[in-house]
Amino acid sequence: MQVTLCEDRPILTPCSLEGINYQVDTYVGCEHYCYYCYVLPQAETDWSKEVQMHADIIERLGRQLESIPPQTIYLGYHSDPYQPCEAYCLQTRKVLELLQQRGFSATILTKSDLVVRDLDILQAMERAAVSVSVAFNDDHTYRLFEAKTIETSRRIEGLRQVKAAGVKTGSLLCPIIPGVTDAPALLERLIPVADEIWVYGLSFSAQSDQSWQNTRDIIRRHFPELLEQVEQVVFTKGHSYWSDLAKNLEIIKEKQNMNVHVYV
Repeated sequence: MQVTLCEDRPILTPCSLEGINYQVDTYVGCEHYCYYCYVLPQAETDWSKEVQMHADIIERLGRQLESIPPQTIYLGYHSDPYQPCEAYCLQTRKVLELLQQRGFSATILTKSDLVVRDLDILQAMERAAVSVSVAFNDDHTYRLFEAKTIETSRRIEGLRQVKAAGVKTGSLLCPIIPGVTDAPALLERLIPVADEIWVYGLSFSAQSDQSWQNTRDIIRRHFPELLEQVEQVVFTKGHSYWSDLAKNLEIIKEKQNMNVHVYV
């Protein structure tokens, strides 16, 4: 994987998530290269070969932070802050150190257990939170759709360690792929380690999206009997598959008395 410097651009940017005003993407692009990723249509480089990072990220972000009061900053909207290159580039850790020094906090979304490395900083923040994204029940299936990430079991174990350290935890159960993802089983595995869970189904803005083309090809090769069903469910607004799934998940939610938000 080649890590290059990106052109000068804002590092602190507006965030559309409820209750969070700003986000930071410590990398431009993501070497996890999940084939269904909603950001793929915006890719500026071939993420299978190259990702970029900001030059002088701490100096530049430090200047941008001076214009806003301390608050929670989101990391992980357009790229994973703990993609493999973070192990040696340390961009995310540097950003967390700066945020903590300035009195800010962070909410993180990742598919990696590398986040455990930075628990010392997260524990020193007020209201820090870590969520992991999971979508597949077995190792064979996840490797088809997101081969450069780590196993679901490792993500859940990493989240268990975060929770044990006293940092708030969450999980994004996403994307649910009809006939492929056993969402109720995954939800049961997440309940012991996640304080809050969000559930989203597989979705694309158009059939021409690169992310749908990638997903369709994988399903056609490995789950040919599901291709017609998946395409119909994904591109049919209000399909009964989603309403039936939502009912089943709500039953688990009530039974376990969990903070689960279902958006399917």
